[in-house]
Amino acid sequence: MTESPLIFRAMLLAFGAGLCCLAVWSISVGSANLSLGQVIGALGTPDSETREALIIWSVRLPRVLAAIVVGASLATAGAIMQAATGNPLADPGLLGVNAGAALAVVVLLVIFGNGLAANLLIWAALVGAFAAAATVYGMGAMGRSGPTPVKLVLAGVVVATFLGVLTASLLILDSQTLDAVRQWTAGSLRGKALQDVMAVAPYMLGGLAVAFALRNQFTALSLGGDVAQGLGQNPTKWRLISALIVVLLAGGAVAIAGPIGFVGLVVPHMARLVVGADYRRILPLAMLGGAFLTLLADVLPRALWRNDVPVGVSLALVGAPFFIWLARGRLGPGT
Repeated sequence: MTESPLIFRAMLLAFGAGLCCLAVWSISVGSANLSLGQVIGALGTPDSETREALIIWSVRLPRVLAAIVVGASLATAGAIMQAATGNPLADPGLLGVNAGAALAVVVLLVIFGNGLAANLLIWAALVGAFAAAATVYGMGAMGRSGPTPVKLVLAGVVVATFLGVLTASLLILDSQTLDAVRQWTAGSLRGKALQDVMAVAPYMLGGLAVAFALRNQFTALSLGGDVAQGLGQNPTKWRLISALIVVLLAGGAVAIAGPIGFVGLVVPHMARLVVGADYRRILPLAMLGGAFLTLLADVLPRALWRNDVPVGVSLALVGAPFFIWLARGRLGPGT
């Protein structure tokens, strides 16, 4: 566990430098491999009409930017959910937020077609995410014991499964929409245009900025309602604020990349193992770690196997075993 502020700053700088290096390398990987010199040269000349510049600015750079902002948003959303609910298994995917956002987007596409403006899809994703989160919390809070970690996870699984079935049913009944969003439903960054990313990024960057500014409040909230109240915090108010930030971050991420799971589960826990329970440190490390993990999961299959695997599939291969390990360790082997 890192205690020294100097070591923590050095760690953040190292992560930031590593993310920049990974981004440049990711831009060079694809069906047409480019040298690092070509990548750096093309990035410095956005108005150039060379083949390399067109590939980078129209195809690869938007994909890299999407991976960075989506990964940072989902990891931050997961960290905030874990603090607000006291649930070590909280994650936008596990608690149904991603599924709600995805269903809302698909419903809008089925009704109005694929020519909708990006802003409408964003708002649909935000409304769907909020409705799913409210449903899961309401179900998990039933009974005398209130919203315990196990009840929230079970409610999240039920809601996410139900919403996923509804989404799949709509797509089966509407083959045109299915063809248009096939990659998106698996959690994919393929084919993202720069204008698509820029339409959603302000919402997510705003959510990240607010989360970073309020990181002290999340530390108090993570200590439990009684302790937070003893420190002068209103837990109900701050849980509501937390939910709104999570909806903004997760809804924006789904609008860009579709329902991607496990980033919000894996990264906050790794950050907590390294820097402890202080959210002044967890959140910035989670932002960088989420961006790094998502970008790595997106580029690695292309680099190793020349195969464009949806990033949601790659992350599931990492996240599912981690979830099993975490569930057994936190909830007990017999759970």
